[in-house]
Amino acid sequence: MARISRTWWGERFLEALEQCTDSGRLSRGRSYSRPGRMLSFSIEGAHINARLRGNINPYFGVYREPRYTVEIQLKAIAAKKWKQILKRLAGNAGWLSRLLMNEMPDDIEDAFRDFGVSLLPASPADLKTACSCPDWANPCKHVAGTYYKVAGLLDQDPFLLFELRGITRKKLRKQLAATPLGKALVAEMEEGLDAPEPVASRFPAPTRMAPEGEIGLRDFWQGNSIPELPPTAKGPGVPALLIKKQGDYPPFWPGDNSFIEAMEAIYEQVRIKNKKSL
Repeated sequence: MARISRTWWGERFLEALEQCTDSGRLSRGRSYSRPGRMLSFSIEGAHINARLRGNINPYFGVYREPRYTVEIQLKAIAAKKWKQILKRLAGNAGWLSRLLMNEMPDDIEDAFRDFGVSLLPASPADLKTACSCPDWANPCKHVAGTYYKVAGLLDQDPFLLFELRGITRKKLRKQLAATPLGKALVAEMEEGLDAPEPVASRFPAPTRMAPEGEIGLRDFWQGNSIPELPPTAKGPGVPALLIKKQGDYPPFWPGDNSFIEAMEAIYEQVRIKNKKSL
C-alpha cells in the first residue's frame, strides 16, 4: 500500500500516533485521507475540522451516502512551558540556526523532553477528538483519515505542529530572533543576502560593423562583413534544472516516488531518443 507520509517528520507524527492510539484502527483510515473521501478540511489555530464521505451499506440499513464531521484538537502547551522551551532552543546554536532557516531539527524533541512535554503527541491526553459517525471506538476511520491528512501537511510544513501546540510561526520566529544569539545569526544571514551589483545589460554588446566605404555592396551581401557567431551553447549541465525547483514532493505530485527523480528519468529518455536530431 502506498505511503501517506513521505518525509521523516510526517512519518514521525504517525509513529507518535501509533504509540498513543490503536495502531490497527489508525491504519484503517488511510483511504479516508484521499480527496475522493475528504470533502472539506481546515485548520484554525489548534483546531482541525474535516467533513468526510461514509459508506453505503444496505446490510446495516444505510442506503444513502452518509457524511461525517470530524473535530480534532491537540493539547496546547502552556505559555509558561513555551517560555522555558524557547529559552532552551535559543541557547543551542544548532537548533536555533535551523529553526531560523525554516528547517526542523530532527532532535528537537530533546528540548521539550527536558520540561516534561513533547511537540509530537505522546499520550491520548494530547488528542481531543470527536466524530459524528456511530462508531464508538477512537480513533474511528474518519478520525484516522484526518490524522493521515495532517501527516501529509506536515510533509510540506513541519512547523504546522508548533501552531497546533499553541504558538504561531510568526511568534516563534520573532522570539527566537530577539535573543542575543538569534540577533547574531539573523544579522549574519541577512549579510549574505546583499543584492547583486547591477549590470548594464543581460545581452552582449552588438558587434561593430565596418565603417562605410571599406566594403563594397557585393562583399556585404556575400556575408563578408558579418562577424563570426559564437559556438552553439550545449544543453544544460544539470538534468531537469527547472524541474528541480519544484522539490521532491510538490503539492500537485500524487506519487510516492520523488518528482525530481521521475522527471530526470524522462528527460534522459527524451535526450537519448532525440540525440541525432539535437
